[in-house]
Amino acid sequence: MSATDPDDRAAPPQIRVVVADDHPIYRDGLARTLRDAPGIDVVGMAADGIEAARLAADLAPDLVLLDISMPGGGGLGALAAIRALPQPPQVAMLTASEDQEDLVAAMKAGALGYLLKGLGAGELVALVRDLAAGRPYVAPGLASRLLVLMRGRTDRPPPNPLDELSHRESEILRLVAQGRSNREVGEALDLQEKTVKHYMTSILQKLQVRNRVEAAMLAREHGKD
Repeated sequence: MSATDPDDRAAPPQIRVVVADDHPIYRDGLARTLRDAPGIDVVGMAADGIEAARLAADLAPDLVLLDISMPGGGGLGALAAIRALPQPPQVAMLTASEDQEDLVAAMKAGALGYLLKGLGAGELVALVRDLAAGRPYVAPGLASRLLVLMRGRTDRPPPNPLDELSHRESEILRLVAQGRSNREVGEALDLQEKTVKHYMTSILQKLQVRNRVEAAMLAREHGKD
């Protein structure tokens, strides 16, 4: 038999998949669909997030498909645990949830894909192959929504920490930023010095700074001088 004989060629590696869903009928049907496809092997099935994370660690699959709503921390909890593994597999959510918070949380936590249940067998198999190869996918109806959400967050200016202050606290901080002492601030605003100290304690806590110097620097940075 020659070196180029097709019978001597190694078969392409199987895509090893773990399926996690707490609905046994759906989980079994999904596993059957994938096992019927050439080149895909479902090596494990889980009914909750804890079991999904354990199987991902023990079996080293190429891809884990997670439902969002499951016991044991749910799909997002399992996703976080799986992504924390030394050599994590690819992970995609396969869920009925079209909730924006679920979508954004999954993508931020490292999911490569977000698939909606109801996919046809052929489309699902093709997506599993793409995901295992590292190609991301978000359901078309959600992809544009995700883009709008992420663009909106990018365009939004960072919050001004001084917005947390009351009107009186803002007045005091403005004078402190000008280099005035507590006594001088009190005289300017007709307040007792101990009252100014009380306000300064509140200001430092709200701005999460250690002292009046840092508070004054923050005030100057944001135009409160």
